[in-house]
Order: sequence, then C-alpha cells, then structure tokens
Amino acid sequence: MADRRPACTIGSGWTGGGRRMNGFARNGMIAMGLALVLAWPGTSGARAQEPLEGFVIAREACDATLSIRGGPDRQRERLVVDRAYRLIGENRRDGSHYQVQIPGADPARRWIAKTCGERVRRVETAGEISAPASQRDADAGRNAHRDLVLAISWQPAFCETRPGRPECRSQHQGRFDVDNFSLHGLWPQPRGTEYCGVAPAQQRLDKAGRWSDLAPLPLKPDTAAALAEAMPGARSALDRHEWLRHGTCYRADAEEYFADSLIVLGAINASPVRRLFAGAIGREVTASQIREAFDAAFGNGAGERVRVGCVDDGGRRIVRDLIIGLKGEITPQADVGALIRAAPRMRGGCAAGIVDAVGLQ
Repeated sequence: MADRRPACTIGSGWTGGGRRMNGFARNGMIAMGLALVLAWPGTSGARAQEPLEGFVIAREACDATLSIRGGPDRQRERLVVDRAYRLIGENRRDGSHYQVQIPGADPARRWIAKTCGERVRRVETAGEISAPASQRDADAGRNAHRDLVLAISWQPAFCETRPGRPECRSQHQGRFDVDNFSLHGLWPQPRGTEYCGVAPAQQRLDKAGRWSDLAPLPLKPDTAAALAEAMPGARSALDRHEWLRHGTCYRADAEEYFADSLIVLGAINASPVRRLFAGAIGREVTASQIREAFDAAFGNGAGERVRVGCVDDGGRRIVRDLIIGLKGEITPQADVGALIRAAPRMRGGCAAGIVDAVGLQ
C-alpha cells in the first residue's frame, strides 16, 4: 500500500523516512533556511560579503538601495554629494557596490555603486555627517570666516564614469576641458555650511537631482560665457546646483561667487599644475608630483593644502579631481598662493593615478 504520509517540508515536521522530527531539529532547519534567504546576494537583508573600514565621500547624487538590483522607489534613499557615509563593506572582493550606512534611513544599511563616491580612511568630522544648514540659523554661513575649498575636475576622467551626461556626450578633442581643469565648485567651510536661506522646496528639488528645474542664474554675459567654458557641467545645470547648495553661503551674489571661482581656477590653469597634467595625458602622475607642482606655482607648503581624488575605471585608477584649501578674501588682485598657503592642511586622497585622455578608454 502506498505511503500516504506527507513529503518533507521545512514546516511539516516530517523526515523523508516518515518519522516526525523533534523540535530542535525542526527549528534548526527553519533557522538554516532563513539564514540562506538573508545571505542571498541582492536581497534586502543582504550583508556585505567583504567587510571594509572607512568612509565613502559621495561624488554623485546616486540612489542608495536595499538591494544591489535596486528595489521599489519608495524604499530608495539618495546620496548627498560631498557628504561622508560610514562604509560597511562591498558585495565581493573588488566588487561593483559598496554597502554604507545612511543616517535616518530605515533600514540604515544601503547599497551604492562604487562609481558614486570616493573611499577614504577617515574624514575630518570623525565620520559623522554634518547637520544640514536648514537645522542651523539660515544666515550663519554668511557671517562665517572665509574658509573655503575649491573643487576642480579633470573632465575626461569624470566622463569615463558618467559618459551619458550632456557635457560628456559633447566632449571632443580641442575643447577647453580636454586639457584644462574644469570648475566643480567653491565651497564655504566647515563641511555642512550649505543652503543658506534656501526654501525647503528648492532644497528638495536640488537634493533630488532636478537641477534643470532650478531657476537660471542672473549672470553678466561675460561671466556666463566664461563659466560655460570652464564648467562643462553647466550643460547639466551644475551651476544652479553649486549656487543653491554652496554659493548661497558665500556672502555675495551669484555673479561674484562664480567670478571669484573663475579667478582661482584661472590661476591654476595658468600654472605648472595644469602643464603637469597636460604633459602627462595617458600616463600616471603621483600625488607627490602634483603637490610639488603646487609648491612651484604657489609657494612652499601650497601642495600640503591639496587632496587628490581618484576613481577606478576598469583596471585603471584615474585622477578625477583636486580639492584645494583656501583661506581669505578672493579678489581680482588676490595672491592665490597666499590664499592656498593660509588654508588648513589636507589629509587623505589617492597616492597616484592616470591622467585620462578625452574619449572612453
């Protein structure tokens, strides 16, 4: 006669031989099944496969998701550019994604693509994300001492990781940003000095990456033309984002904010620093060489106020940006070297990287 006892399932309590499992065995199998589900890559409970220490500085307003494969929009968080997030690990050794901790998110552990940020060992704020300016007095940034950071990009390297951006699709040999540094932004310090007096609705648009929905900037024609050349990202409305987030804390209008940014960028592009990069396209430069070029251009000690930012591109590590400290008032007659040397020393950054050529490599 056929055996009518049920086949084995995790919840049934039956073994293949027809004997009922005791409670310990049944609970053990259930726990094992749950552990397998939680450990399976790409599930919302997935743990980082390779633990890592340090932080990730967001360089793009990327989605931070519960799963590497994405997930429902309502469960997504978005990174805030230039903020530090505690690093948990990566999906595998030399993998494609980092797992980071997003304060205020539930759950806090989220996955981001590695191209979204730069891994660092430590951050100046001891790993804590600074409170947004909306939690401070709206005018606090306007009265702060002029401690600044200038972020400049090597645009061909940026376009390796964001080839679909308008400024990258249109990049071609002979354009200014192929062998000159481009303007990313001028950021009042300390970190977190941002959105001074900006309405919450405008902040939400900016943080959502909807920069083209922000108001155009009232710049003089000459300034607008110079900015269009020096900041290729303006084709993606980067200028509106930088003004709203950082420029509103600069104690000046948009015209002066960008004019001052262009003064310092122009000095760097006219210096041995730019010549070092232009002469090394396709080859590796070291952080020591870059700092020596800053010393030669702007005086001894200037190089110690520079942090080199790199990004991995396939099997290469390429230099994507330079972060330069400044302290003091920027004017057309200002001694840029004195402004740099007066700033606090920079820490961290990569040791070496390739100077990328135009076009996907």
